[in-house]
Amino acid sequence: MSIKHRWPLSAALFGAGACALAAAPALADPAPPFSELLRQAQSAPRPAESRAEVDQAEGLARQAAARPNPTVSLGVENFGGAGPYTAFRGSEITLSVEQPLELGGKRAARIAAGRAGLEAARARSAQSAADFAFDLASAYAEAEAAERRVTLAQEMFGLAQEDARVAAALVAAGKEADLRAVQANSAVHAAQASVEAARSAKETAFGRLTALAGAPAPITSIPASLLAHADRPEPPPSPDPMASPAYLSARSLRAAAARRVEVERTRAAPDVTVSLGMRHLTGDRATALVAGVSVPFPLFDRNRGAIQASTAELAAAEARLNAARLDAQAESRSGVARAKAALARIAAAREGETTAEEAYRLSRVGYEGGKAPLIELLAARRALAEARAQTLDARLERLGAEAALARLQGVAPFGDQP
Repeated sequence: MSIKHRWPLSAALFGAGACALAAAPALADPAPPFSELLRQAQSAPRPAESRAEVDQAEGLARQAAARPNPTVSLGVENFGGAGPYTAFRGSEITLSVEQPLELGGKRAARIAAGRAGLEAARARSAQSAADFAFDLASAYAEAEAAERRVTLAQEMFGLAQEDARVAAALVAAGKEADLRAVQANSAVHAAQASVEAARSAKETAFGRLTALAGAPAPITSIPASLLAHADRPEPPPSPDPMASPAYLSARSLRAAAARRVEVERTRAAPDVTVSLGMRHLTGDRATALVAGVSVPFPLFDRNRGAIQASTAELAAAEARLNAARLDAQAESRSGVARAKAALARIAAAREGETTAEEAYRLSRVGYEGGKAPLIELLAARRALAEARAQTLDARLERLGAEAALARLQGVAPFGDQP
């Protein structure tokens, strides 16, 4: 499987998010080639949600750098009473500004946590892009396979009708019993039922593809075959598990969790609030400066619960990172093996299909010549249908294996598809 001409999914799905939302092209009823559909699907709900989460993280990172706001206060004392305090004659008016000062590295820790959260959001976005491309590729291939199954069922229905016509002619000529015509007609009805079942499955597959791609109109056909991509005799790549989007996302989430632990630890340090103001003494007709410092006494709240919670969150993130590493390594090995097996399966299925076609042709000739029974012809036709279905399933398996490897690499599957 060649990966030349492939593009990073983050650029393919999210690089032009605002432009895609402002001028998203309408999808026609026939689906475009997969690579084009993947680009058009930038405005689908799932990519749009991922872009919004990145925007949210950017806003939180920007807010993390904000300093505490100052407080302006105006106070009046001794403005009423008896004697010298009557009618504001002895009042004191104070105008002051208070500014909290964050100590213990709170702001630096908060900024670092905001940046780590943004990197984690971007890594999750890349993973979401890889997962979305994989799901879209699977839905695209399944829809085309469903379309092919309808064609295959219709072909088998046509062959069943032709076999029934031959059986009816032989019965009319007295060369076959009436039971053979009944058996042939029963096979026709079964083939017709298979056509209807295939059509129903096709509607379901195309409905899923339409919903996943966020298409404004239902997609009803796939003129640009993706299954043909499975016939390329190219060896699968060997992706680096440590470069998979899922592992990188878990690693970034672990780093963000570690930063949040630091944030909670710095919050245990008390902040200092300094104030500076001016006081007007009405009775003395004088003005004086006032200043003050206030520090909360950490007697009851030392943020120990939040520190414990964030430490447990970090432990969970480390466990998820280890699990993601093991999963990526296992998926890399199994994905390569699956792709290689799919190549061999396609070759074997094609040979089986060729053999089944010849067996059906000979059975048909033998039955028309009265040298083979009807049951043998029916069995040969069923074997032909199964052989063609196996070839289709093998090609679908190859595409699934290639899409899974592309998800591990963080690239768009079938990027070199014409």
